[in-house]
Amino acid sequence: MLTIGQLAAYAGVTVRAVRHYHQVGLLPEPDRDASGYRRYSARAVVSLVKIRTLANAGVPLARIGELLDADPSAFADAVRAIDERLRDQIERLETSRRQIAQLVGGDRLTLPPEVTAYLDRLRELGVSERVVEGERDGWILVAARWPERIAEFMPGKLAQLDDPQVVRLYRVLSEIFDDEPGETDDPRLAEVADIMVGLAEQAYRAGEILRDEASDELPQDLVDVLAVESDPRVQRLRDLLRERGWAGWNRMEPLQGR
Repeated sequence: MLTIGQLAAYAGVTVRAVRHYHQVGLLPEPDRDASGYRRYSARAVVSLVKIRTLANAGVPLARIGELLDADPSAFADAVRAIDERLRDQIERLETSRRQIAQLVGGDRLTLPPEVTAYLDRLRELGVSERVVEGERDGWILVAARWPERIAEFMPGKLAQLDDPQVVRLYRVLSEIFDDEPGETDDPRLAEVADIMVGLAEQAYRAGEILRDEASDELPQDLVDVLAVESDPRVQRLRDLLRERGWAGWNRMEPLQGR
């Protein structure tokens, strides 16, 4: 015969848990003996172990009471159902673990491999991590809206990195945005604007800038907004682009009358 402390220790629970199980009617509380103590039998240990096991498996206490009173067949069926639910939970947790493990790679949780390869190429070219993060967040917006078009976009984006002017653009942006935001009239912004306009004019002459009125413009617009939200100097850069006859950021377009 065991005291409540011995019972709790044997079953691997706290005395407080045992008292709670008494209170909710899961475990009968024995009468006091002649010495004034409550003594627990071996049957109480078996019942408490069952209660603890079911509770640890996430079975609600009200449901535990039903299972303890069930006949062997019903109990076995209920345990199988609990096992299946736990198996599903384990699968979900394993999926979450794999996703969390992908975070070690930084960009791979929310982006397709074509984009992560592009971001890795930027890093190889010496682009700062802050600029790479800005690119990453922009691609998250694009990939969420147009997942099927990523494979179409990326070969051209990677090819652009063979252009020395594009590389120069990223490196100047890295120099600017690695500094803490201060004066928005950084003279280096003018060089960035000149490079961007030169690249845009080259693409325009080659027929690569085409406006499709029926296209979904939301991702492009969100990328522009995200850039401005990320750093106030982006707005100054957009103003410089307008002075040169171009509007936009992610998708530059010539202004009317230029």
